[in-house]
Amino acid sequence: MITAAARTKLNTGLNTDLFIDGQWTPASTGATFPVENPATLHVLAHVADGHVADAERAIQAAAAAQAGWAATSPRQRADILRAAYEIILDRTDELAALMTAEMGKPLAEARGEVTYGAEFFRWFSEEAARINGDSTTTTDGTNRILVTKEPVGPCVLITPWNFPLAMGTRKIGPAIAAGCTMVFKPAELTPLTALALAGILAEAGLPSGVLNVVTTSTPAPVVEHWMSSGIARKISFTGSTSVGKILLRQAAENVMRSSMELGGNAPFIVLPDADLDKALDGAIAAKMRNMGEACTAANRLYVHRDIVDDFSRRLAKRMDQLIVGDGAADTTQVGPLIEQAAVTKVRILVQDAITRGARVLTANETIDQPGYFYPPTVLVDVPADAEMNSTEIFGPVAPITIFDTDDEVIRAANNSAWGLAAYVYTQDLDKADRYSRELEVGMVGINTGIVSNPAAPFGGIKQSGLGREGGRVGIDEFLEYKYTAMPITGRR
Repeated sequence: MITAAARTKLNTGLNTDLFIDGQWTPASTGATFPVENPATLHVLAHVADGHVADAERAIQAAAAAQAGWAATSPRQRADILRAAYEIILDRTDELAALMTAEMGKPLAEARGEVTYGAEFFRWFSEEAARINGDSTTTTDGTNRILVTKEPVGPCVLITPWNFPLAMGTRKIGPAIAAGCTMVFKPAELTPLTALALAGILAEAGLPSGVLNVVTTSTPAPVVEHWMSSGIARKISFTGSTSVGKILLRQAAENVMRSSMELGGNAPFIVLPDADLDKALDGAIAAKMRNMGEACTAANRLYVHRDIVDDFSRRLAKRMDQLIVGDGAADTTQVGPLIEQAAVTKVRILVQDAITRGARVLTANETIDQPGYFYPPTVLVDVPADAEMNSTEIFGPVAPITIFDTDDEVIRAANNSAWGLAAYVYTQDLDKADRYSRELEVGMVGINTGIVSNPAAPFGGIKQSGLGREGGRVGIDEFLEYKYTAMPITGRR
């Protein structure tokens, strides 16, 4: 249940039960778990704590609804997505307040996520009507080759806590468009936005059983039950590489289609000819979006020796000027981290870098208020062997390393098990082309600190994942190709 104070503040009327087969229902055990505001440490709500029995009800509901849902027309699926898109935009302020309360991001960023997340529903509403096939003739002229695309079937969707709305719409949108039913487990730290999204889709006309949401404080038994059920035909997961590997092993047992958007370790490279004002804007965008709690966040900043002093000094000044506080305040630019463990991790990584010779350029003052806050921090002279160079920081820390040559920095940037995103600042077109070709990542931002867009294929290589979300290829992750051979009769 939502506490009275939170309900008054958020004005959502949000249901906190499980959503199975079109009905809001308590967990089978009656258990709940608390959802905390990371800025105030106040409990916002108690959410139904689902377990294996609830997972079974959810997967059976998805199985029962699959055939009927797959038979619906593309236009019907498109209309539902479009209606949900409109409802989300109409409730921007409510959804933004909800995200800020349960996750901590500033309201301005939360509003931006509502717009961004809603756009996946609009994008895939348009893609639903454009699922095409192919027809050709065999080379010997005897058979017609018909190629059609069909829904994969029931899907397991698992989303992280850092973008509670957009990570849901980015998976649910193409699944609905393709004609797949779903069981959905949102992150236990931020389940409220996902439940609000389920309510919006029901309001938009999504039939019972197509989307089933199980919130839980113990994800492993719930997800493992779905993975071993033999009913689910696809897993789409966004989260850590370590968990992704566990899911891939489970998926192998039933040879399930798998989409994995996993960890990142993005290099942010500033060449000597870069426009420094634009590079600084880009560094703030790529580093500080979501307090640095993003898989695409700039994790390693490589700055050419000729400009490193000027760049570092100016970046530190900008970071010191950022306003840290409760994201619910309109003036806040940097909210809290998600939990105490995140703060502890960042502190350990920063101390490790300092021990190895790095210097702190920012004020790095302790924030004297409740909540899981860490001050925006710039480090210089960060050595290659610092732990933060091989670990996702997931916090507001910008570590700067000096480089001298293109070969050197490309080699350093590629020296990572991950390959999600990279950023390069240069005014030289040939350099931009070379870096785009040689950086071992799935996405490259040239003179921009933001690469995510619903119209673009989002995803990485190496241990950053499998498959792509968004763009024209995003719906293919939820479709199977079928080939039908038809003899050509009546030939003369």
